[in-house]
Amino acid sequence: MDKIKQANTVTRPKVVECRSVWKFFGAKSSAAVDAAKKGTHDKDQILKDFGVVVAVADASFEVLEGETFCIMGLSGSGKSTLIRHFNRLIEPSVGEVIVRGEDVCKMAEGDLRAMRAKHIGMVFQHVALLPYRTVLQNVSLPLEVQQLSKSQRTETCLAALEKVGLKNWAERYPRELSGGMQQRVGIARALAANPEILLMDEPFSALDPLIRKQLQIEFKQLSTQLNKTSVFITHDLEEAIRIGDRIAIMKEGRIVQIGTPEEIVLRPADDYVADFVEGISRLHLVKAHSIMSKPGAVQGDKSSMPTAFVDDDLQTLIDSSLQHGADRIAISDRNSTVGIVTRENLLKAVRGIDVN
Repeated sequence: MDKIKQANTVTRPKVVECRSVWKFFGAKSSAAVDAAKKGTHDKDQILKDFGVVVAVADASFEVLEGETFCIMGLSGSGKSTLIRHFNRLIEPSVGEVIVRGEDVCKMAEGDLRAMRAKHIGMVFQHVALLPYRTVLQNVSLPLEVQQLSKSQRTETCLAALEKVGLKNWAERYPRELSGGMQQRVGIARALAANPEILLMDEPFSALDPLIRKQLQIEFKQLSTQLNKTSVFITHDLEEAIRIGDRIAIMKEGRIVQIGTPEEIVLRPADDYVADFVEGISRLHLVKAHSIMSKPGAVQGDKSSMPTAFVDDDLQTLIDSSLQHGADRIAISDRNSTVGIVTRENLLKAVRGIDVN
């Protein structure tokens, strides 16, 4: 795990924690587990020699309150298996999964059902709306499990539908809705119980690109507005960058890097991550604070330089440089110059070369 780069985050409560989680499928011999843990066999060798599939290998991370944490990887990387541990749809073979301070693997069945009903909402790629139920009736399913009265269910579900822009479609049936609208119903159903945690397993991957982008933006805004803690699974790095506060990249069951979108793009941990980020535009992703040099490291009169701010993106910095014909920009934070971005810094950032 030494390659993993964790982002610097403010102190917030931990809502979800994975502690050295492993998941094996097959006749789990102690020899297979030992070989996997010691790293003497790779995933293919373990399958060949022991008939055991290593789906998740030594996953450790934490998700903070109000954070959108994206887990990204190719098909078969273990990301969907991993997310199913959080509400114990899957039991870990080894390790601990802590949700809201409790080890979910040690929960009694009644406590587990209560946690799933009240504290965790989940949206899958295939939203699975019941065709014989109206939109309102589909959204009310988790509240029926909680045995709320009909009037309470109706009021709560209409509020959830209003959040996703579908209140006027409450009495329609799923067949009358587009794919994007059906996904919104799935999100409304997850929100209806007002859970603290949202688990999103590739919810937009089957949609057309334009609808998908629109839902990504809407989900991010809604998650921020409602202060939801979200774990979002995707195979698309652009989606992860658009949605995630932090991103974990998985390969063959292992997490190879964790970081903010800027950290992932500017400082990929290995060639595998570098291949993913190669085609990503950095213009609206990279911020001044990530590429600036210390003021004392750059010669020149700071007062004559154009000024930008620590959170201004690369596009803004380039526009300022061109507008003023300047090869240096002073970076300000609270009326104080905290760094300098040179033209060389800008060129390196555009090319994806680490400035620091």
